[in-house]
Amino acid sequence: MAQTGDQLNQDIVSCSICLDVLKDPVTIPCGHSYCINCIKVHWDGEDPKGIHSCPQCRKTFTPRPVLEKNTMLADLVEQLKKTGLQAAPADHCYAGAEDVACDFCSGRKLKAIKSCLSCPASYCKKHLQPHYDVAPLRKHKLVEPSKKLQENIRSVHDEVMKMFCRTDQKSICYLCSVDEHKGHDTVSAAAERTERQRELEGSRQQIQQRIQDAEKDVKLLQQELEAIHQSADKTEEDSEKIFTELIRLLQKRSSDVKQQIRSQQEAEGSRVKELQEKLEQEITELKRKDAELKQLSHTEDHSQFLNNYPSVAALRESTHSSSIKIRPLRHFEDVTAAVSELRDKLQDILREEWKNISLRVAEGDVLLSEPEPKNRADFLKYSCELTLDPNTAHRRLLLSDGNTRVKLMGQELSYSTHPERFTGWFQVLSRESLTGRCYWEVEMRGGGVLLAVAYKNISRAGSECRFGFNDKSWALYCYQNSYKFWHKNNIETSISGPRSSRVGVYLDHRAGILSFYSVSGTMTLLHRVQTTFTQPLYAGFRFWDSGDSAKLCKMK
Repeated sequence: MAQTGDQLNQDIVSCSICLDVLKDPVTIPCGHSYCINCIKVHWDGEDPKGIHSCPQCRKTFTPRPVLEKNTMLADLVEQLKKTGLQAAPADHCYAGAEDVACDFCSGRKLKAIKSCLSCPASYCKKHLQPHYDVAPLRKHKLVEPSKKLQENIRSVHDEVMKMFCRTDQKSICYLCSVDEHKGHDTVSAAAERTERQRELEGSRQQIQQRIQDAEKDVKLLQQELEAIHQSADKTEEDSEKIFTELIRLLQKRSSDVKQQIRSQQEAEGSRVKELQEKLEQEITELKRKDAELKQLSHTEDHSQFLNNYPSVAALRESTHSSSIKIRPLRHFEDVTAAVSELRDKLQDILREEWKNISLRVAEGDVLLSEPEPKNRADFLKYSCELTLDPNTAHRRLLLSDGNTRVKLMGQELSYSTHPERFTGWFQVLSRESLTGRCYWEVEMRGGGVLLAVAYKNISRAGSECRFGFNDKSWALYCYQNSYKFWHKNNIETSISGPRSSRVGVYLDHRAGILSFYSVSGTMTLLHRVQTTFTQPLYAGFRFWDSGDSAKLCKMK
C-alpha cells in the first residue's frame, strides 16, 4: 500500500454502528459499509413493515437488501491489521457518564462536540458534518453540548419550544400559541431573549458597579485596618512611655520620702543625743554634789557644817529634764498612714480613670456596626430569654411562671432577708445581665408599670434606689394612655405614642442605644436614648398599685 496505516483515514475501515474495525464488511445499496452482524441487528429492530434505512444517510430500502461481503474492503481491513492500525477511536473520545453522548452513534457512543437547538440533538464530529455541508442544516443553531435539549421540547405537541408567552411567563411551541395560549401576548423566543438580554446586561452593569463599590470599600477597610494597627502600635508605645513616667515619678516620690525620713531620723537622733549628753553631764555633776553633801552630813563640827552648808547645798536648776516629753512610740507611723492614704486615693483614681480608658478604647473600634433593626422580624434576631431574680424582689412582689411574671400584692410575702433585695420601692431586677445587642418584650396589666434597665450596683433602699431617678438606671413609665421617661436627678420626658399592653425594649450596649417600642400590629418607636453604658445592665420593673403585673414574653 502506498499509504501507511497512520496516514490512512480510519473512518474508511470503521463501522459506524459498533465504532470498531469492520468485521466481515458488507456494503448496502447507498454505498455505506457495516459489519454484517451490526447491520443485520439494526435492520431487525426497524419497522416490521419491511422499510429499512441506512444508519448514516437515512436512505430507505424496500424490500430488505441482500447482504454480500465486500471483498475489497475485507482485504483492506486484513492488510491494516498486519500494520497494527486500530480503527476504533481512542477511549477519551467515547462518552462517559458526565459527557453528552452523540445521539446518532450506535453501539458505544462518542462524545458530542455540538448540540443543535433546532433538531434538537447532539452530534459527534462525524455525525455533525451534515450541518456544515447541507445548506438547510447550516441555518440551525449549534451550541456547546447540552444534556437539557429535551427541556426544549413541548412533550404534548412534540415540538421545539421556539416561542414565549409573556402572559404566563413560560416557553411554548407554535401549536401552544394557537391552542391553550391563544390570545396571549406571545413572541418568538429570540425576541424575548433579546429583551431579557437587555435586562440581563442592565443587571450585570448594576452588579459590576456594586462589585466596584464593594472593592473600593474593601480597599478603604484595608486602609482603615492598617490605620488601626498603626494607631494601636503608637498608642501602646505612648501609653508605655506614660506609665513608665508614672512609675518613675512614684519611684522618685518613694525615694524622696525615704530621704526625708532618713534626714528627719538624723536630725531627731542628733537632738536626742545632745540632750542625752547634757543629761549625762548633769547626772555627773549631781553625783559630785551628792558626794559633797554626804561628806558635809558626816561633819561633826557644827560651826564648820554651818559655814560650808550654803555653798555646798546650793543646786543649779535643771535646764533639760523639764523640757523632755517622751511621745508614744509612733515616731514615723504618721508618715506610713499618709502614704497609705495616698495609695488608696491613687487606687480610687486609677479605678475610675480605668473605666474612662476602657471606654475610650472601645470607642476606638472603627469596624462597621450593624444597622439598627427596622421591623419586628429583625428585632427578634436579638431576642433574649430573661427571668427575674427572686433575691432582688421587694417583699410585696409575687414571682410566677418560672420567674417570668411579677405581680404587686396587697401584703408582704415571706421572702428571706437578702442584701440585694429592694426594700424602699416595689422593684425587681432580672437574673441575667444584658450586654451586646438584646431585645425583649413585656406584656403589662393594670394602671401603671415602669420598665427599666439598671446597673447591678444600684442602691437597694432609700430614694437612691428608684429606677430612673439616678445615674444608674433608665426607666419608661407606662400608665393609662401616656408614657414618661426618667433618668438622673428626676429629669422627666413626656412621650406621646400609641398605647399598647406590649412594649418592646431594644438595647445595643456597645453603641449606647436604648429604645422602647409600642408593639401591636406594627412597632412604633416611643423613645430612644443615646448614651454610654459603663457596666452590664439588668432589666427591671417597678409598680405602684396592687394587682398590677408584668410578664417577660417568650419570643416567637
